[in-house]
Amino acid sequence: MTSPYSHLFTRRTLLTSMAGAVAAGSTLVSAAPRAVAESDAGPTMDSTADLAAAAAQGLPLTIVNNSGEFANHSVHLYIVGSKGGRQVRVTRRGTLAPVKLSDNHAGGFTDYAIPMAARGKTTLRLPSMSGRIYVALGHKLKFKAVMGADGKVALQHPAGWVESDPNYPVLHDFVEFTHNASGMYCNTTMVDMFSVPMTIRLNGAKDHSTGRMRDGGRARVFHALRNHPDFSRLVVGERRVIAPSHGLDTGRFPQHYFDHYIDRVWHTYQNKNLIVRTNAGTFTGRVSDHRLTFTGPASVSFAKPSTRDVLFCDGALAAPNDGTTGPVAAALGAGFNRSTLLSHRKQPTTHAAAFYDTTVTNHYAKAIHAATTNGKAYGFAFDDVADWASYIEDARPRHMHLTLTPF
Repeated sequence: MTSPYSHLFTRRTLLTSMAGAVAAGSTLVSAAPRAVAESDAGPTMDSTADLAAAAAQGLPLTIVNNSGEFANHSVHLYIVGSKGGRQVRVTRRGTLAPVKLSDNHAGGFTDYAIPMAARGKTTLRLPSMSGRIYVALGHKLKFKAVMGADGKVALQHPAGWVESDPNYPVLHDFVEFTHNASGMYCNTTMVDMFSVPMTIRLNGAKDHSTGRMRDGGRARVFHALRNHPDFSRLVVGERRVIAPSHGLDTGRFPQHYFDHYIDRVWHTYQNKNLIVRTNAGTFTGRVSDHRLTFTGPASVSFAKPSTRDVLFCDGALAAPNDGTTGPVAAALGAGFNRSTLLSHRKQPTTHAAAFYDTTVTNHYAKAIHAATTNGKAYGFAFDDVADWASYIEDARPRHMHLTLTPF
């Protein structure tokens, strides 16, 4: 039987690899604006050589615009992230360059846009690094290099769920990746928002792909959520759908949406055991003194989470990379979002037919999964549990493809 935690290099570990140091007041998963801090000191000879070597060993990346809505000249690409503890970006010439304050120009923002080929495919090389490939349609994105509270330069990323963000009006989305000596790890993600339908494909030891929407899938997601009373305000015109986690923080989503379900879980497991199976072994939990406490390979205990904790998979459900608390927290977070904790006392539930089968559930994640051809998506941070995330990896990658699919 395949382990529910077969993918050890998940989006969460990918983001940790990408982050390096993070500027005060922001994170890579839940806060806005995003800023990833690095030193602005000029590159040493060694660091320059490292960046050049990373670019020279790059993985071929082909981008195809099949959106049907925008011509190539209206599609702008951005590849930003980290390499060797510093923030970097891929230039129009395909080289790797450090992010610097002096990159800010007119209007106080950088212009890191990489243009698409005039027609047909665009081919680049993806250096050894961790980061994101952003696509912006119709208008360019405004990234800003700033000085963080720790005295290091930080790059503010777009926050499409914040109305005051300069990129809020821009139609854009991104995929995440880590490319290193161990291979290529990448995903399409809707953890923050969903806007541009995209698919990724890796040729390597195997040929695999993920993220493709069914015909009309984007419209179905928008329609399903626009017609749900608790989720309707997450839909921003035809531009994007904001994840309920960010919607909660911006006043677009009910703050106590999951509270009654959480109370029922806590009450139910006062009187019977909750079983969680992980790679470390099997944990058995009960609620006592207001905490859900597990015994097994280690003693693991959780305070009752809030709706915000469930949606962000954080707070009381934070998952440290310790091999014990982390996997149990991930199973609980997935069980809450998929609403399987009351119907299945053995977690994680692996069969998608059991997911989202209650009135109170993460209808955002439900709609996105229903719209993909293989049923896989990253609708919340623990969606990798039981291998239902739009994530692929290859230890011997030869070529990556990113395709903007029809709207």
